[in-house]
Amino acid sequence: MPQIDATEEFLRDMPELAIGQNFRFRCHPGVSCFNACCSDLTLMLTPFDVLRLRRALGLPSRECIAAYADQLAAPDTGLPMLRLRMVEDAPGKPCPFVRAAGCSVYPDRPGACRTYPLGRAARVGDGGEIAEQFFIVREDHCRGFDADSPWTSAAWLADQELRAYNAANDRYLRLTDRVRRTGARLSAGQANMAYLALYNLDDFTRFIRDVRLFDKIVAAPGRAQAVLASEEAALEFGFDWLELTLFGSNQAISRPGKPCSATPR
Repeated sequence: MPQIDATEEFLRDMPELAIGQNFRFRCHPGVSCFNACCSDLTLMLTPFDVLRLRRALGLPSRECIAAYADQLAAPDTGLPMLRLRMVEDAPGKPCPFVRAAGCSVYPDRPGACRTYPLGRAARVGDGGEIAEQFFIVREDHCRGFDADSPWTSAAWLADQELRAYNAANDRYLRLTDRVRRTGARLSAGQANMAYLALYNLDDFTRFIRDVRLFDKIVAAPGRAQAVLASEEAALEFGFDWLELTLFGSNQAISRPGKPCSATPR
């Protein structure tokens, strides 16, 4: 996806953090640059970001997206993408969630905000494995690096509770990679289904109920109940459903009489 490629190109100009290597960082209201990194951003929202933000704000998905994001389409695949909308008419174009005291959605802030000051570049290998590298994103204004607080990349990711974010983002990366390998661009109808299944989970669960989707596919016992009860489970199912509808194959679900194949069409 072009945005991901541009991000990785940007990161590769930054110092790479080797496995086990320490960096020092601490951001808090006492640093002179507090909140300075929360303005004039190009911040792409992943499906898991939207899930968490929508829940934190107590809004339906479509209202949350309409209020805070711009919808784009990846030019090479047609997959939908969302970009957080900055407050254009405020000085410095701040994030809509930043306040003088800090982030108003801090427990549910996007994964990119959690990862900072690290950058994570991830790629899908030929066997479907995720290869990742970490880079230090050191901005001139940032005084967080003056702190005497050592971290490794693993310790930072654990402290910032990034496991669920990265797992969902890696699933999205695999879907993107699979679409790109076909060389085809999603049709308007397929893009709308992808938008529904990935970003509009409350409407997606209603769709699942209304069309009695689990009566038409083969899935593990109990999965229907889990999907309808949990947005995290609904998002995981959304990835499976898109692979089945886009490629005719998925390891976790299939249509009756049509066994799954691991080979994309």
